[in-house]
Amino acid sequence: MRAAPLHSLPQRADFLRAASHGRKMARAGFVVQILRTTPGAPIRLGLTASRKVGNAVIRNRARRRLRALACEELLARKLSGADIVLIARKGTAEIDFATLRADFRAVLDTAFPPLTAPAAAP
Repeated sequence: MRAAPLHSLPQRADFLRAASHGRKMARAGFVVQILRTTPGAPIRLGLTASRKVGNAVIRNRARRRLRALACEELLARKLSGADIVLIARKGTAEIDFATLRADFRAVLDTAFPPLTAPAAAP
């Protein structure tokens, strides 16, 4: 059974808002822009790949890989309250998926630190 798809960023203004006000993190295979929104609001995902990435076939493959990665990780973590833009880079379509996954997990750990129990007072 497939999980429910993520919400998407519908308009260019949403992408621009994430770019100008959000946190930007770059990795070898992608750039991530994360804008925290209202707590409890659904995660909205935007994907983009410019012509610098390659021809249409390569760009579509890069976007499909990033979408699969985001769905897998974001739905597993049950995060909320953010707009996330994933920007493909030149090697996104060729980089090993395990490497992309490790990089994306590192980005999510930085942007959404896990809640830890407060240390007991001595």
